[in-house]
Amino acid sequence: MGKGVDARVKAYRRGHRGEFLAALALMARGYRIVARRYRTKLGEIDLIARRGDLVLIVEVKARPSLAEAMDAVGASSQRRIEDAAGLWLARQPDHARLSLRFDLVAVLPRRWPVHVENVFFARG
Repeated sequence: MGKGVDARVKAYRRGHRGEFLAALALMARGYRIVARRYRTKLGEIDLIARRGDLVLIVEVKARPSLAEAMDAVGASSQRRIEDAAGLWLARQPDHARLSLRFDLVAVLPRRWPVHVENVFFARG
């Protein structure tokens, strides 16, 4: 394997580990994980969590600091996540009752994951 392949494998494993830790942190707060790595033709959502009628669309970022994790969710990824969330929501039988919130879980070195609510708001 070349160096580029090794780096991709490491990044893939780091992403899976980060998503696992993020899911644990959300479950500890009473959320149920309803989807992981939800893929659509418009984009991917790292985690979808639910508590009652509140649905969290969660972007997971493993970064050295909270500021870097928040900066990593740019305008284009927000649009992609929002579009994918719209497709997921349309497929839910109780979609009219649900409230969506776009959150971030930052997986930081040697710390419990940090859950940031409303990291961005849907376009009107």
